Amino acid sequence: MNATLSPPALASAGAAAPVRKVLIGLIGAGIQKSLSPAMHEQEASQHGLRLHYQLIDLDRTEGASASDLPALLQAARVMGYAGCNVTYPCKQAVLPLLDELSDEARAMGAVNTVVIRDGRLIGHNTDGSGWARGFTRALPDANLSRVVLLGAGGAGAAIAHAALRLGVAELRIVDTDAERVGRLVADVNALYGARAAAVTDLAAAMADATGLIHATPTGMDKLPGLPLDEALLRADMWVSEVVYFPLDTALLKAARAKGCRVSDGGGMAVGQAVGAFELFTGLVPDAARMEAHFRALVTAAKP
Repeated sequence: MNATLSPPALASAGAAAPVRKVLIGLIGAGIQKSLSPAMHEQEASQHGLRLHYQLIDLDRTEGASASDLPALLQAARVMGYAGCNVTYPCKQAVLPLLDELSDEARAMGAVNTVVIRDGRLIGHNTDGSGWARGFTRALPDANLSRVVLLGAGGAGAAIAHAALRLGVAELRIVDTDAERVGRLVADVNALYGARAAAVTDLAAAMADATGLIHATPTGMDKLPGLPLDEALLRADMWVSEVVYFPLDTALLKAARAKGCRVSDGGGMAVGQAVGAFELFTGLVPDAARMEAHFRALVTAAKP
């Protein structure tokens, strides 16, 4: 006769503990080639978690845009998400929809990570720290005297703060939106001293620049091309890219051809993911392991 095991007997018989499940996602446009799902899911498996990372691509539904964020965030709440990453074009549009902001996100005026706790939406920003981690590893001795930052949107705002914290002496910020760049310059100068300026003449800004940080979507698969005239690049300057799909952007190809030292967008992609993973799960990821996995994924994706 078969006996039914009581709960204590099940425990003594070596019954496995329930696996913790985590549901997260990424909201953005043109994100089908994002490596974030693979990075997060693989790292979670190393911690004994069952994590699913869902791409919520605005480009996959006709007419969808950042205006759909309220509905998407409410759906994430209802479905029990631990949170969502947000990327272009949502990093600033998401701000008024949140219940709380971290000090970092508030200072930067942009959010790339929304954590859901007890139904509340809490905005964080791991872009700045992520960029700094990748940049300092790729270009540890970079000349930070005169740096051009191309782009003052969500990523650009985060990087402006991070660059000034790293010690950039003069940050020249270029953006097509004069009001946006003006706000960013005012914000960072209030925090770090008068070291940033809005610039409208890109050629003049680049003439004696020691480095260029590119923080616009140009160069992504969906927006191919160069963000500036390659004639403005010089062999004695460094170039830092934020786009990582493709990893070898037109800008990086042009910069390498000129003899520039470069930092690709992979460093920032991994760095921001490391910070986001900890916020979502409460666990400290292995950054080196995530970096190695990312590089392996990039290599495997090459034709």
